[in-house]
Amino acid sequence: MNRLKLRAPSFWTITVIVLTALVIIFLVYPFASLFLKSFFHPKTGDVSLVNYEKFFNTPYYFNTLKRSLLVSTVTTVLAVLLGVPVAYITSRFNVWGKPVINVMIILSMLSPPFIGAYSWILLLGRNGFITNLMEKIGITMPTIYGFFGMVLVFTLKLFPYVYLYVHGALGSIDSSLEEAAESLGMNKLRRMLTVTFPVIMPTISAAALVVFMTSMADFGTPLLIGEGYKVLPVVVYEEYMSDIGGDAIIASTLSTIIVLCAVVVLFLQKAYVSRRNYRMSFLRPPQVQKLPFGRRLVLTAIAFIVAFAAMLPQFTVIVTSFLKTRGPLFVAGFSLDSYRQIGFKLSKNIMNTFLFSSIAIVLMILLGLLLSYIIVRRKSRMASFLDAAAMFPYVIPGAVIGIGLVTAFNRPPLLLTGTMAILIVSYIIRKLPFVLRSSTAILQQIDPSIEEASISLGVPPMKTFFKTTAILMIPGLISGGILSWVSTINELSSTLILYAGNTGTISVAIFNEIFKDSFGTAAALASILSFATVISLAVFNKVSGGRSVLM
Repeated sequence: MNRLKLRAPSFWTITVIVLTALVIIFLVYPFASLFLKSFFHPKTGDVSLVNYEKFFNTPYYFNTLKRSLLVSTVTTVLAVLLGVPVAYITSRFNVWGKPVINVMIILSMLSPPFIGAYSWILLLGRNGFITNLMEKIGITMPTIYGFFGMVLVFTLKLFPYVYLYVHGALGSIDSSLEEAAESLGMNKLRRMLTVTFPVIMPTISAAALVVFMTSMADFGTPLLIGEGYKVLPVVVYEEYMSDIGGDAIIASTLSTIIVLCAVVVLFLQKAYVSRRNYRMSFLRPPQVQKLPFGRRLVLTAIAFIVAFAAMLPQFTVIVTSFLKTRGPLFVAGFSLDSYRQIGFKLSKNIMNTFLFSSIAIVLMILLGLLLSYIIVRRKSRMASFLDAAAMFPYVIPGAVIGIGLVTAFNRPPLLLTGTMAILIVSYIIRKLPFVLRSSTAILQQIDPSIEEASISLGVPPMKTFFKTTAILMIPGLISGGILSWVSTINELSSTLILYAGNTGTISVAIFNEIFKDSFGTAAALASILSFATVISLAVFNKVSGGRSVLM
């Protein structure tokens, strides 16, 4: 009698099943819970559209959406107008100090926008350094609070995304296209507008999408300097966290509207790019043009001024962290008192930041390793689903992710609210795209024949993956991991929703210290994040061989 032999599932089949289960539990379920909650009547519990009617019929709520869209749109336009010219200058001309300019711009990007808002308050607030200086000579500075302040902070904070995307695209465009236009008699300006920029327009649109999404999702900056000019993420946070009777259901409704706006903008960008897809050989990258001394000096000055303006908040934070303080005021002289105070009363926040981030990064690298292989080497409908699901949180505000996780995991059997586990889960959800894109990029460069040769020699596929493919992927994994690490230690929005008394982080402590007018300790904490960012960037450059931060 022949026995029926059951074939054991392969390692990758089990991996796909496990990853799909994790995505459903920690991503699909929280967002589905948040989405469905918005369709229930707050009093009767019946299925209803009353929450959406309340949103569109209440000027207080609906105006916040219009303000969010206005701030994000203006920020995106200004970031493009600032980032594209500077990228063109540094990529096409022999300006002095290019490495320094690049480092300054990158460093200005790798810290949370709310630190920039805090720094600009110190500079241009009602009692700011520049404000007081200008008043002494009879000049009244415009207020940093409200719409103007938010746009200023977001533009200087986010134009580096445009700069880095466009700088990479301009450096890889095929120079034969521009040479052909020149041979047809086009002058330099017309050639740039009709050939160069249209070719890289998909890249510009991708950068603009990142700027738009980031500015729309952030609530730390508008919470600090928005004052009466409230935007949608601020109202979501206030509705959910209010001490005087917040409305969790309307917060879910507002969160759903933010997600829908993000998805609509994402699809519009994808549709635009699909109609403007250009293919080039990249065999002849453009040559750097040598300028005469005068023009070279002017363009170098422009690039350095923009980079300095972007870095000014970082300089301000570091300098003020060493100033003496008396209550909320800075006084003459320098001191280490602010650092002593945070070492005494906020050491737990510092330890939590690096502990939680370290655990999250280890798990992100493991997940990124497995996910990228499934997406690139084992293509299927399930692989496409996992890819889309993993990248989806990239365009979702952190506060929305936080509310979704609390909604889903605030009761048994999986009670995570108030624990370090829920913070780590939120970090993985939000920052995994950095590792995933980095690891898929390097895996696509690895010839599959290397794995095939190992398997043909009798090495099992799973062992081949871990002993051969994974080793070759290490540079991409570490590069993406470092970027995720930098982003994680600076994370604020989801942490503010999810942290409990003993799970606060540096970003939460900075936020709380600012609202307590403890500006010295806030600056010291922000400086620690800045130093950690600089060290991480140095490690990234070492590992990646000087590759651009954005891949």
